Amino acid sequence: MVRSKLTKKELREKVLNYLSSHSRESFTLKQLFSALHVTAHPAKLLLVDILNELLDDQQIFRNYDGGIAYNGKTNQTAIGTFTRTSGGRNFVDTPDGIGIIIHDEDTLHALNGDQVKVALYATRRSSDRIYGEVIEILQRNDKPVVGELQISHGVAFLVRPDGTLPYDVFIPDGKLKGGKNGDKAIVQIVDWPENSRNPIGRVKEILGKGGENETEMHAILAEYGLPYRYPEDVEKYADTLSDRITVDELSHREDFRQVTTFTIDPRDAKDFDDALSIRVKDKGKTSAKTTYEVGVHIADVSHYVLEGSVIDKEAQKRATSIYLVDRTIPMLPERLCNYICSLRPDEEKLAFSVIFEMDEEAHVYSSRIVHTVIKSNRRFTYEEVQAILEQNGEADGIEGHIPVAPDRRTGEYCDELITLNRMAHQLKAARMKNGAIDFDREEVRFEIDEKGHPTEVYFKVAKDANKLVEEFMLLANRTVAESIGKVKKGDKAKTLPYRIHDLPDPGKLENLAQFVGRFKYHIVTQGTKTQVAKSINKLLRDVHGDRIQGLVETVSLRAMMKARYSVHNIGHYGLAFDYYTHFTSPIRRYPDLMVHRLLTRYAEGGASASQKKYEGLCEHSSAMEQLASSAERASIKYKQVEFLSDKIGEEFDAKVSGITEAGVFAEINDNKCEGFINVRFLGDEPFDFDEKNYCLVGRKSHHRFTIGDSIRIRVAKANLFRKTLDFDFIKKV
Repeated sequence: MVRSKLTKKELREKVLNYLSSHSRESFTLKQLFSALHVTAHPAKLLLVDILNELLDDQQIFRNYDGGIAYNGKTNQTAIGTFTRTSGGRNFVDTPDGIGIIIHDEDTLHALNGDQVKVALYATRRSSDRIYGEVIEILQRNDKPVVGELQISHGVAFLVRPDGTLPYDVFIPDGKLKGGKNGDKAIVQIVDWPENSRNPIGRVKEILGKGGENETEMHAILAEYGLPYRYPEDVEKYADTLSDRITVDELSHREDFRQVTTFTIDPRDAKDFDDALSIRVKDKGKTSAKTTYEVGVHIADVSHYVLEGSVIDKEAQKRATSIYLVDRTIPMLPERLCNYICSLRPDEEKLAFSVIFEMDEEAHVYSSRIVHTVIKSNRRFTYEEVQAILEQNGEADGIEGHIPVAPDRRTGEYCDELITLNRMAHQLKAARMKNGAIDFDREEVRFEIDEKGHPTEVYFKVAKDANKLVEEFMLLANRTVAESIGKVKKGDKAKTLPYRIHDLPDPGKLENLAQFVGRFKYHIVTQGTKTQVAKSINKLLRDVHGDRIQGLVETVSLRAMMKARYSVHNIGHYGLAFDYYTHFTSPIRRYPDLMVHRLLTRYAEGGASASQKKYEGLCEHSSAMEQLASSAERASIKYKQVEFLSDKIGEEFDAKVSGITEAGVFAEINDNKCEGFINVRFLGDEPFDFDEKNYCLVGRKSHHRFTIGDSIRIRVAKANLFRKTLDFDFIKKV
């Protein structure tokens, strides 16, 4: 008889040991009771409960005659990359896209990023989940890990804020590199003996005291394997570059120094990599409409950063500038990005330009791509341009504003800005008509004090000034892509890095349709890509102002594929362009620099570049872009938690932003900071999760918590180490 104090865990292990030692046999429930000496009724109920869990986990299965058998290893193996999620789940991802689930006891001490061999378990035919056991670690991932040192009584461990390591890393005596308790550190795991509970590591670098702004920002960058300082030799090389423009160089360029030109950028920007120029081309004398020559001028970085140079190698490795809350980690040395290449006002600058002849309705009559020299007349901020448009009645969404007569307009370069703004509106209307998707979400921004502490949270909303610049950059990028990719039938296009965006994943689109259907909204999931895109746009318009707007926008974005770089063009679904590339930001994106070089090469009669070489560079750039984006999101989350860390006990109005069995997520209306409310604190009763209707329902009162509910919350806890917020629920509003 099983002793009464045998725990569920112990009985579970006993069941698995027995079944695995009889892996070729199957057993009825009665046979298992007898074999395991389970006779008491409570023990039998416990065993049935365990068997059901093991069936769900597919560690056991029912065979054709209903018998219970161990789901043992087959003679099939697979090779892939081991991943442990922050939630503590283990997977091995194979090259063909299969995700194999690995239980904790079957990992063989594999670490994130390790290349491993897996033995597959037999699985029921009705299941699409595959389980396995790591049987060999083929190659260790040598990427270091970042965490906080905890030292007590001379014993040191590195503790990580998430669950991507099952156990803390033990740091032997003499391997601390001067680290102290509470320091953030980068640690290299050097061993994980089979009989050891903890991996063993050595400190590579001490980042500083945990909680200090500089330390935390460096830790975020290190976490994603991103650089947080610039190599001295590259900086020194950049200092040797001359900013002098020679007479010979000018002779090979179109001169736009006398044409009205200006930059429009964020107020804190220093690297101005694009400018717009405009002048009247034909004032209705030879045609019915006035036409304009509009120039999109881009910093000619390729003139200064030569392929294969020390700066180029560093830029290629970085692939992108990184934008954290309080800083920019540039792709290029400061002398280049903020001085030599930056299109600063009243300075002669080399540019690579796309010149359009177009009318105010944005009909493009002709275009050319040329090297130029420019001299910007004015550095505008977005806010300054927006004010000029609003005061002249030219901005969208300004109640009561009507366009001011041309002779009564006010503001510097108001005529030029208004003309460009009207063109931008027409360009966007044409894109939307062709099936572009209009995601227009708020971005969280912070005011930061001298110590890096956030003092204010505000939201960046794209207004006319932002969209003006965006539409002309889109037009230039599309024109450049078409100039190389759009060839006569039978001809082969030369190699070019494209910015591509595939059709939405059909499964995710169906999930989106089911999700919005719960809230009485509808989208088309089948039909032409234009029909689907227009349906998504209609959904985004319909949901505007609804309590679930933010969530629907988030879920809709997740249904989209990620845009990436490739020399194999498939078009850009989200923009509804058949040809699209990145040409307009070579200061901060390496693919743009590649495009500049190839345009120059082809204009000089050069042969098509190696597809293999450039596809490799595209893949690297796409990967680095994703890492930079993840680091940016991590810095925003950290600053949100830090912003509320000195507001413990304060109350705010919020909206329910997520529902789980464990509780609800709530987003504060004023600052978009999101925290969790445990289900225990929602009321004096148990709550059940209604998955179909996506809500929590009180068992006694039947009170519901659903997405978008307005509630009042109190900040209960801010955990900077884990970047998490806990709220207390006060009441529904």
